[in-house]
Amino acid sequence: MTTVELIKNVSKSEVHITTDLIEYAKQKVVSRTLAQNDHLTLTLFAFDAGEGISSHASTGDAMIQVLDGEALITIGTEKFTVNSGELIIMPANIPHAVDAAKPFKMLLTVVKPPIDA
Repeated sequence: MTTVELIKNVSKSEVHITTDLIEYAKQKVVSRTLAQNDHLTLTLFAFDAGEGISSHASTGDAMIQVLDGEALITIGTEKFTVNSGELIIMPANIPHAVDAAKPFKMLLTVVKPPIDA
């Protein structure tokens, strides 16, 4: 039986401090993919202040969990400030953007519908 690696880029059977799994880089957005398939994506991000991801839409619902710092999230025409310990869900097919008000780290979870949905 072949073992499939479902969660990658982080050691298993070990306790981790989530914010230590990704480091800030000056004037950059750093990402670390933990899982990715047709239905689910888990990615850690670290944004330096002033960095961001421009407006785009996704076929899945996207949940941002802010792990450190502060983000400005735009969903459609609404803007939200999201701080460490808070989360926000960006609905599927609605344009959204992410900007670092201050340096911040987040865990992004994207859940996509079944292909036949």
